[in-house]
Amino acid sequence: MQREIRKYPDPVLKQKAEALAEITPEIRRLAEDMIETMYENEGIGLAAPQVGESIRLVVIDVTGPEKREEPIVLVNPEIVCTNGEVTSDEGCLSVKGMRAEVARAETCTVRGLDLDGNTVEIEAEGTKSVCLQHEIDHLDGVLFIDRISRLKRTLYDAKVKKWKRQGKKI
Repeated sequence: MQREIRKYPDPVLKQKAEALAEITPEIRRLAEDMIETMYENEGIGLAAPQVGESIRLVVIDVTGPEKREEPIVLVNPEIVCTNGEVTSDEGCLSVKGMRAEVARAETCTVRGLDLDGNTVEIEAEGTKSVCLQHEIDHLDGVLFIDRISRLKRTLYDAKVKKWKRQGKKI
């Protein structure tokens, strides 16, 4: 089932998500829903807070949005190692109408659990590294717009306020 994607400035996007103590059938269903939602919205990653659930769960598939070949689900993911720096153009399903250059680690190692409770460690580079860092940021209440210049952020906030005054859906 496709879920509604929460948009900035929804407060759930700024909360630090809670770790999951166990992987229940409801968590498995949420992961399936998140993958469907990510695909339907042509995304390559989605974190549980983006669908209103303040828990540490992310899904990614960097073969998308054209293909849908390698969905990855991570429970309680954490970045354990980073190297280098790369700047890339980022957008976000929760941040309407905004793309910006963001500096991130060029490579990263992420550890978490799969839906069977097995420890998974992913060594990522390129788009996969950026995507994992972006989604894990969501779990800590950080949006990519928190990583851009103050001027660009101020301009975006003004645009959001204007949309609200005009009654436009964010």
